[in-house]
Amino acid sequence: QVQLVESGGGLVQAGGSLRLSCVASGRTSSRYAMSWFRQAPGKEREFVAGISWSGTATLYVDSAKGRFTISRDNAKNTVYLQMDSLKPEDTAVYYCAAPTVAFAPILTKNSNSDYWGQGTQVTVSL
Repeated sequence: QVQLVESGGGLVQAGGSLRLSCVASGRTSSRYAMSWFRQAPGKEREFVAGISWSGTATLYVDSAKGRFTISRDNAKNTVYLQMDSLKPEDTAVYYCAAPTVAFAPILTKNSNSDYWGQGTQVTVSL
């Protein structure tokens, strides 16, 4: 059974930083791309960042470019999202996601057929 468990969320002032972590279990995570999504109140869940299974390719939503950095440590089965220069509009529940198929491309769209974590709340205050 594949499980994704996020941590690292919290309350931070605008301009501050947080590092989210997502630990994967139940399969060889190094074969799978990993993504972060977020969902703000009243909005649809949106793609934030993704990293390929090899770690050599990354993707970011435009609003995250230059502020967020996704990385992975396959030895720890963990993917990270370093978030700097946080803004109130970054407030959301952040989810880790992974495809069910090994060596598949980075997930950039919602899909009920993929694996999702339970989410971690990030709140950025003025």
